[in-house]
Amino acid sequence: MDGFLIRFAFSLLLSFSIAARALKRKSVDSSAVLVGVPVMVIHMLAGYRFAVLLLVFFSTSSKVTRLGEEKKRRIDADFKEGGQRNWIQVLANSMIATVLVVIFAIISQGQDKCLNTEDSTVVTALLGGIVGHYACCNGDTWSSELGMLSNAQPRLITTFKKVRKGTNGAVTTHGLLAAAAAGFAIGVSFVLVGLLTTECSVDVAWKQLLLVPIAAAAGLLGSLIDSLLGATLQFSGYCTVRKKVVAKQGPTVIKISGANILDNNAVNVVSILITTLVTSITCSYIF
Repeated sequence: MDGFLIRFAFSLLLSFSIAARALKRKSVDSSAVLVGVPVMVIHMLAGYRFAVLLLVFFSTSSKVTRLGEEKKRRIDADFKEGGQRNWIQVLANSMIATVLVVIFAIISQGQDKCLNTEDSTVVTALLGGIVGHYACCNGDTWSSELGMLSNAQPRLITTFKKVRKGTNGAVTTHGLLAAAAAGFAIGVSFVLVGLLTTECSVDVAWKQLLLVPIAAAAGLLGSLIDSLLGATLQFSGYCTVRKKVVAKQGPTVIKISGANILDNNAVNVVSILITTLVTSITCSYIF
């Protein structure tokens, strides 16, 4: 019990420290802190690997968001300094993983486990799903933020026609490579921390390395699914007054693509859910 209280206190202190720094740098607003702190505490109590995944996603995404801010300001109609995120965005990018992390903690009774179906198919599926979740989140962010800085004109994923930067569902080679790299970073982080915190036999421990290419593929898959949903179920139009691509219809907006069915947060949740399921099933077969 004393160990749990110490870990809880440390988790709370670290979470508030990270939140305060993020708030100061305008990476999040106050509403995001109210959601983000409990999410971080839950991840850390469930296992250090999960906390690292969340930190890698948040820190690297914040950094790539800050790259080329002036260029993004001219392109993005919803541009915010520092890429400031609110509670809805934080919840959309952490809700599914948080549920899986809690289920894992209950089943494993707080002990770290390797991906090994001979030990537990359920635990393996949960771990794979959590990695897939953050690979998707990271992949989508890196792809969007770095793809926007590419000199190449993006193409709509459904028709391959060239469209304006900022169009939902538009992709570039740079963006897709960035998505795979983002997933790779998630996979490497999880595996390295796992080698230090989990007790598994040698053959099972080294087999965890397979999670790195799986995570890279999940990052790319998540970005592609997000783009496909964005091109079909999310509206994109060109505002002749603001001279920017916008996500809402209006009298001065010329439609580019998509139907006004899902907003960006809904697209993120759906793409995360699908990628999480695919990665979970893949890990259940491979490990």
